[in-house]
Amino acid sequence: MNAPLEAPPQPASAPPPRRGVRLLAGLLVTVVLLVVGARLAWSWLNPFGETTVDRSQPALLESIHNLSRFEAATGNFQVVVDLEKDAAFLPDAIKGSRTLFVGAGGVDAYVDFGGLASGALTVSPDRKQVTVRLPHAQLEKPNLDNKRSYVFAQQRGLFDRVEDFLSSSPGGQQELYMLAEKKIADAARASDLLARADQNTKTMLQGMLGGLGFEKITVEFAPQP
Repeated sequence: MNAPLEAPPQPASAPPPRRGVRLLAGLLVTVVLLVVGARLAWSWLNPFGETTVDRSQPALLESIHNLSRFEAATGNFQVVVDLEKDAAFLPDAIKGSRTLFVGAGGVDAYVDFGGLASGALTVSPDRKQVTVRLPHAQLEKPNLDNKRSYVFAQQRGLFDRVEDFLSSSPGGQQELYMLAEKKIADAARASDLLARADQNTKTMLQGMLGGLGFEKITVEFAPQP
């Protein structure tokens, strides 16, 4: 007697191939949403957080000046200001201060062409010679560089520390900047910056007038007052 025939076994149904990818993508989206939500919640609840709002007014043009001068030279200077303040009858630990301030900036030297007299330029009849009479160079006000100027060291007494703590603008450095500007201006006057500016102006005019065809160029500077 023949044995009964059995149906062949059916293969087990495999999960859809994209099901795991979808689960992983959903998990990643959930994690991202949780992180973003936590950051937003912290930024809203953080009592130490602060925002910056610029309410400054736009710059206004007050005046326009026509410039008629030649910037002939620039000098870069650095000075150390040692400013000490003492009380007459109190020790330095109680009242007094000493500050070392490094001031760095530049000074421009220029020749003013705006005030030249009518006879400042003399040309020969054959137009081969020219004489130019100019005032000597002058110095601009020192321009301190805030990025390179800083307090190097500072010692203060107890009263000075309390005063700075209660002041609306503690640690004011206006006096230090003014002293640094004065010292830099004095150093610029004592240097050869003005002589270099006169020479650079002379060289510039000789080159410019020589390009116009003049064969002999004389540049004269007015006597120093």
